[in-house]
Amino acid sequence: MIPIRTFSEWNENKVGFEEVDLVGHDGGNVSGFFAWTLNFVDVKSCWTEQVAVRTKAQQYVFAGIERIRGRLPFPLLGIDSDSGSEFINDQLYRYCITDKITFTRGRPGKKNDNPYVEQKNDSIVRRWIGYGRYDTQEQVNILNEFYEVLRLYTNFFLPVQKLERKEKVGSKVRKIHDKARTPYLRVLDAEDVPDESKEKLIEQYKTLNLVLLKRKLDTILRRLKPTLFE
Repeated sequence: MIPIRTFSEWNENKVGFEEVDLVGHDGGNVSGFFAWTLNFVDVKSCWTEQVAVRTKAQQYVFAGIERIRGRLPFPLLGIDSDSGSEFINDQLYRYCITDKITFTRGRPGKKNDNPYVEQKNDSIVRRWIGYGRYDTQEQVNILNEFYEVLRLYTNFFLPVQKLERKEKVGSKVRKIHDKARTPYLRVLDAEDVPDESKEKLIEQYKTLNLVLLKRKLDTILRRLKPTLFE
């Protein structure tokens, strides 16, 4: 019932269509239960959100989706996930139907169907959190405390470039990117985002300090200790 889409068919040009994925924090040991990071990436604006969940069980992932939806600065219009049962289930399917949210999925084993979120899995989640094992509620709480600050740091202050097209020059392929801008500025430039939402973002931006955010991120990370194997 949930349609399959490939990257070549993903051409939504409105803010609010999100690629979503989970990043596991097993530390190289997949036995037992461990935490996961739910990663959201808006395809048009590059706005990103992360939430840590206790396990990848449907109930935790669904709660994480609702949590992220509540803090997005624009309406959630679409979700595109992989084919894992944590996403492909009756609860999320009916939720999207009720709230008129487009719900699509990539093909099993085809990571290129979700390139935007796959890139952020590495450049945001792995870059900051690494590959350690986190399997306690205390660790999940610290991760979520960290992500509450990281969303401000990345979305308001870190410029990103988007691939516009590829040009073949002889035997080589040249990639053409757009001008680097922060997700915050991309949202402000989007005509389909309500003015009221933009005004709230502008007021929030005025309260932020890049240096203080980075210092707070470093402080929280020092408290995040991975589980050690016996």
